[in-house]
Amino acid sequence: MPELETLPAETIPDVEEVTETGEPVVAHIVKVGPGESAAAKVLEARINGTPVEALCGHVWVPARDPKQLPVCQACKEVYDMYKVFNDGLRDSPSD
Repeated sequence: MPELETLPAETIPDVEEVTETGEPVVAHIVKVGPGESAAAKVLEARINGTPVEALCGHVWVPARDPKQLPVCQACKEVYDMYKVFNDGLRDSPSD
């Protein structure tokens, strides 16, 4: 019977996935399609518990009113870039 070769054991680090459960740090600007209302999209997501995507790419399920938080800088930069190419956008996204 052939002898089996023993290979050195490989150590795989035990990585614990951490889910962000604390209070949000910034308010994101929700990505919407043409004719969609961001306020309506957020309300629907809050009611149904479905995730929404921010302009910066962050995906989350809205749960609180973000008006007291500073706006995500990455979202603001994307929004400002869109403003340059689209005359119809407001100076600040209000909904």
